[in-house]
Amino acid sequence: MNANIFREYDIRGVADRDMPDAFVADLGRAIGTFLTRKGASKIALGRDCRLSSPRLWKHLREGLLETGMHLVDLGVVPTPLMYFAVCHYDLDGGVQITGSHNPPDDNGFKLMAGKNTLYGEDIQALHTLITQQDFELADQGRVETVDALPAYAGFMKGNIQLGSRRLRFAVDAGNGAGGPTALAAMRSVGLEPDAMYCTMDGTFPNHHPDPSLPENLAELIDRVVSNKYDLGIAYDGDADRIGVIDAKGNIIWGDQLMIILSRAVLKQHPGAPIISEVKASQSLYDDIQRHGGRPILWKTGHSLIKKKMKEEHALLAGEMSGHIFFADRYYGFDDAIYASLRLLEILSLDARPLHDMLEGVPVTHATPEIRVDCPDEVKFRVVAAVKEHFNRDHDVIDIDGARILFDSGWGLVRASNTQPVLVLRFEAQSPTELESIRNQVLRVVNQHLPQ
Repeated sequence: MNANIFREYDIRGVADRDMPDAFVADLGRAIGTFLTRKGASKIALGRDCRLSSPRLWKHLREGLLETGMHLVDLGVVPTPLMYFAVCHYDLDGGVQITGSHNPPDDNGFKLMAGKNTLYGEDIQALHTLITQQDFELADQGRVETVDALPAYAGFMKGNIQLGSRRLRFAVDAGNGAGGPTALAAMRSVGLEPDAMYCTMDGTFPNHHPDPSLPENLAELIDRVVSNKYDLGIAYDGDADRIGVIDAKGNIIWGDQLMIILSRAVLKQHPGAPIISEVKASQSLYDDIQRHGGRPILWKTGHSLIKKKMKEEHALLAGEMSGHIFFADRYYGFDDAIYASLRLLEILSLDARPLHDMLEGVPVTHATPEIRVDCPDEVKFRVVAAVKEHFNRDHDVIDIDGARILFDSGWGLVRASNTQPVLVLRFEAQSPTELESIRNQVLRVVNQHLPQ
């Protein structure tokens, strides 16, 4: 068993190498045991369209049933539809087999206990149960097959209230699991998108389904600009991340999208707390405050964001990666399809084009995520050393790594929770200041990296 596949937020690795049949069956027994000991008996089970998913589904289901679980088998669905089923049918938890935005040969498992996502120590507890073969075996459980799509589409029809503006747009699902669900949800509210790669194909033959990478949005940008569409929408492989393109072909990054969404939420809920993460632009936090909201800067990671939302009773949260979480009129989990419908609702009620909705937001200059290789046993020490260095004459926000504040911007150094890398990002008011901040921080990072 490869212990490294038990990560902070999920279990994920190369399917054929890291997930042999016997291990997957044991994982089912461990998940069933963990949930049984928490009083669970009835859970959802979904899977994405990757080529390895049917094999993983077969053996995971075998292990779950041996613990007496009542499985609500959803079939091939995007991750948000599994989350929705757990909430809508009031189930005791759920398991989604998905590789998300990873390469085609990867796969994994996202887990829920009750309405909460499993992460951190709970993920490691599953590893311990397998290692110790500590399983609660019971009479054979049972399987109930449920098509949750009509309920999901019906919920969207009752939830989304479109205005009079007729929108022309394209949807690129990257041949991932979200295509059919997105089209059904959009058609239920009277929308008819130009569907791009919305047929599921686990080989992802056209482009990789990860809208956080600009190269994966090239065809969508071309389609939007060529057809003079109002916008384009893209999803990752399991549709919990969204990418958005405006009519000019510009990418609307996660923190920019959050500005548009948060303004709409704050109109209805003045003073509401709204959460984003340490990689997001300062302009997002300033804009939330300027529009009467309470901005909260928090740790990166969908599980951590969802927990913080419940603690703060936040109505909206979002990450740079495109995970958007609505607790306003929804259940508080990351659902790119629902986020896109809320965006389309906003646009349908406003005559302005999408790119004009960011008018008045100060222009800043920022780097993308910069990933620096650093061994797991060293990366947190490097972050601590960077924090100690800059604490001498800078304010440093240290809730997740070190976000170092400069007069003209900020620099971030954080240890990835899932890989042996440091994640860096920088933002400033001018390209010159950006370069200066970047050089100052990188110089200190390089001093502490292993030689």
